[in-house]
Amino acid sequence: MNETAETRVPRRVVTAVRDGKSVFVSDGPVPNVHHYASIPGMTTSVVYATAAPPALPQDEGETAPPRLRIPPAPGETRLMIVTFPPDTVMGGPEFDPAAADAEQREFIPGLAERFEPDAPGMHRTDTLDYDIVLDGEIWLELDDGATTHLRQGDVVVQGGTRHAWRNKGDRTATMCFVLIGGAPR
Repeated sequence: MNETAETRVPRRVVTAVRDGKSVFVSDGPVPNVHHYASIPGMTTSVVYATAAPPALPQDEGETAPPRLRIPPAPGETRLMIVTFPPDTVMGGPEFDPAAADAEQREFIPGLAERFEPDAPGMHRTDTLDYDIVLDGEIWLELDDGATTHLRQGDVVVQGGTRHAWRNKGDRTATMCFVLIGGAPR
């Protein structure tokens, strides 16, 4: 099978310390990946998670098991890679918003519940986020309707802002997200 953005599973390499020396403890596909049946072209990969504060050196145990709660508590982190299909996928006659909602609630718990029913895709988390466009193009929309067009290599820093990701293009866009749990003022 040819690998596409819709089927790709990121490779994750994890290191640790044994007997005072750096070692590789795992090297393989991210175990917490989901290709959405209800949203063709969408994939979420929860690559890694840390507690608050991260203990160093890191343990070699699995930190991001399937169905891990996505929004991190203050001081915790989440590393995710998300592939967004073009928005036209959600606008087609076969799109079932209830099925998409149920699937997201199962595979990105805690985050899916924050998507606003009256403003699809809009959400806010108590996190500081570093968002990096790995491939494709995507638009970031803020709650006042302002948007900015982002391309491969662009970086967004968000601090608890209400927003939505819009893929107005004709192919998938892939992003890397580092979420750091914060405390609201």
